[in-house]
Amino acid sequence: MTLPQIVDREVWLAARVELLVREKEMTRRIDALNADRRRLPMVRVNEPYEFHGAHGPARLADLFDGRRQLIVQHVMFDPSWDDACPSCTAGVDELSPGLIEHLNARDTSFALISRAPQPKLADYQARKGWTIPWYSSHGTNFNLDYGVTMDPSDEDPPIYNYKPLPWAVEPGTTQEQPGMSCFLKVDDAVFHTYSTFGRGVDHLGGAYGFLDLTALGRQEEWEEPKGRASSARPSVPNFLTPS
Repeated sequence: MTLPQIVDREVWLAARVELLVREKEMTRRIDALNADRRRLPMVRVNEPYEFHGAHGPARLADLFDGRRQLIVQHVMFDPSWDDACPSCTAGVDELSPGLIEHLNARDTSFALISRAPQPKLADYQARKGWTIPWYSSHGTNFNLDYGVTMDPSDEDPPIYNYKPLPWAVEPGTTQEQPGMSCFLKVDDAVFHTYSTFGRGVDHLGGAYGFLDLTALGRQEEWEEPKGRASSARPSVPNFLTPS
């Protein structure tokens, strides 16, 4: 097994300070990248998708649950499967009620969407003990439209993560892939603001990581561009404190 080099405290401190300079540089670059993400244009969603959840049919606008933003985790669950993807399952297992509560406090809802029929989702959700809203897109083009179901009959080659899929999908079959998509509701209109795939979904941590994917961001005073939040908050992560 390879372990870190053993040194005295002074040598360690010098190396740590040197690394801190690079960490601060990366933090500033990430802040700039997040600001550019918030500056992305958005696309109005005109397709009348109908999902099926625990309480019956729902439109995309209903998934916002009265909030301005919606983050969707595209959970890989082919209609022919009995269980969701193990990797997607591991990710959802880490989504605590507290994290969802913090997102809600920043006017952001979170939902899972999969292609499997709703009864299969309900069965798996019960087995896992999840409480996050989970909707079936079965019978719609939602997964195809948002780039997480690969169908070679639809595109040749299929597109994933904004480029041609580097491997083949067997003709007559489909293939599921992971992703996250963000939506913004303005009056009665719903807009798609962002989607990320592949490695873009495996480094999210805490409510800030998810909020950084959205058009409104953390809704704190320091963020650019200004004016996205009706009442910007101080840069303190006490999510449940009123702004």
